[in-house]
Amino acid sequence: MNGEKPLLIMVEGESIGRKWVIAGDVLTIGRSEDCDIVLPQRQVSRRHARISYQDGRYILEDLGSKNGTFVNGREVREPCILRDGDEIQIALCVKLAFVGAEATAPLVSEEAKRIGLYLDRESRRVWVKGRELSPPLAPAQFRLLALLYGKPGQVCTRDEIVEAVWGEKAEEGISDQAIDALIRRLRRRIAELDPHHQYIVTVRGHGFRFENP
Repeated sequence: MNGEKPLLIMVEGESIGRKWVIAGDVLTIGRSEDCDIVLPQRQVSRRHARISYQDGRYILEDLGSKNGTFVNGREVREPCILRDGDEIQIALCVKLAFVGAEATAPLVSEEAKRIGLYLDRESRRVWVKGRELSPPLAPAQFRLLALLYGKPGQVCTRDEIVEAVWGEKAEEGISDQAIDALIRRLRRRIAELDPHHQYIVTVRGHGFRFENP
């Protein structure tokens, strides 16, 4: 898995499901663009925390942040050894799951898939409220959901949808009716597992946006 390197996966925050492979000996987390993982939330310090590889173990340190770093709910006041499955909270506004190098792919998504809708781009699988969507989404439906899911709370225009879903075929002309029909089919599939929440919201005159509960 990822060359037997551990990774971090966001399980709470603006980009749920995003993954970062810990490929080097040091990985920094913070609001600064110089960090390896950039978190733009104002509660996050410019250089908030650091993960380093030491003597065969991954060590998490808080870098004197204003709002703290936490592992499994406990504040990190001194270097902390990370173990597979640990949950790292940055300023209590972002939660990252630490996945050890020995973990298998299904375990990677175990934490994240419990929260609303979770999409795994690598396996092309989708979970809603902890249950996997089966049969899998059709390719066009998955490409549409991946676009919206990757921009939570942001409006995706119809042009963006056409480009992401149909690509080169878009030159042939894709009607608004075709887009609306695809949206309806995707909504129906998601509603099979959660009929109570509207994950794809229509923003009239602008496009569509994705909203997790």
